Amino acid sequence: MTGQHRIVVLGAGYAGLAAARRLARTSRDTTITVVDSRAEFVERVRLHQEAAGQRIKRWELRKLLERKGAEFVQARVSGLDPVTKQVHLEELAGSPEGAGRRPSNIGEWSLAYDTLVYALGSAADRSGAPGVAEYARSVATPEDVRALPEGRVIVVGSGSTGIELAAELAESQSYSAVTLVGADEPGAWLSTRAVESIRATLTRLGVEIRSSAKVVEVLPTGVRLADDTVIEAESVVWTAGFTVPDLARSAGLAVDDHGRIRTDATLRSISHPDIYAAGDAALIAGPGDRPLRMACATAIPAGGYVARAIVARAKGDEPEPMNFRYQLQCLSLGRRDAVIQVLNADDTPGARVIRGRTGALVKELIVRGAGMTVGLR
Repeated sequence: MTGQHRIVVLGAGYAGLAAARRLARTSRDTTITVVDSRAEFVERVRLHQEAAGQRIKRWELRKLLERKGAEFVQARVSGLDPVTKQVHLEELAGSPEGAGRRPSNIGEWSLAYDTLVYALGSAADRSGAPGVAEYARSVATPEDVRALPEGRVIVVGSGSTGIELAAELAESQSYSAVTLVGADEPGAWLSTRAVESIRATLTRLGVEIRSSAKVVEVLPTGVRLADDTVIEAESVVWTAGFTVPDLARSAGLAVDDHGRIRTDATLRSISHPDIYAAGDAALIAGPGDRPLRMACATAIPAGGYVARAIVARAKGDEPEPMNFRYQLQCLSLGRRDAVIQVLNADDTPGARVIRGRTGALVKELIVRGAGMTVGLR
């Protein structure tokens, strides 16, 4: 690269931090600026613990990134102009002085880039049923999470987030009843052995499981099912689905029906080659051309790969396509139990499952390892 090549990373989640860390370590003659609306990084995979009343660690993004050689701007991304290569930003109320590189007397400004890494992540999809936005809680982002009041809790969604949250709440013994409601059996995409283990552990913890049940409305005092049954509770937590920002679609980038940026084999936007995408907001083809799922296990390697691809092209080389496969899927079931599903190359469940306290130890080691990969430890 000749001169100072400006790389801007949108989003300081797992994907954004993985990209920024590697870029800061390997790029030369560049400026690396990371933009996020949050001042702190919180491990998303621990948010269900916080919802159950546990304290989880936070890292100050400015210190974390400046230590790695990247600049941090705390602001909300309000727009993207891929023609002029400008990111439009809005200062957040309460942001500290010097929160970013900007004129000090305005609340809106723009940041120019030569290469953009789009890693804005995802949030809870609150459009799944009437009443979700008004009455349901979520554990999708740090802003969503508050310790739930004691009493009866309904967790809607039998995917990974719902399973982990229901187990954590039940194990804490602060709640008189925890009900997990979902259209499928908890962990239905895993092996029979894993599904049986998940059900057995949830049952042992006292979780009531309502599978083959569809929530059609969230009420101030519970939920209504498709068969018109009403389940009452003090709190409802919605974990059934995620959504991504509409920023890429609004800017004219090629996206899928959900708004995720369509990428080529090197994670570049197929419509704007100076933009790379990683994490939940990217549509990335995996084995058999199946899209990689939204997960920490996807975001970190994708972010690291994007950095390598940018550096390779800066040197005049063409990067090899991203070669990625999942190895494990890990679900915590409280602090003393977990299910670790070994996966085949095509992301289908293999025969081996690690359970119990050994599984809990493996899950904790993997979470800590993920933090080390993005520079937290």
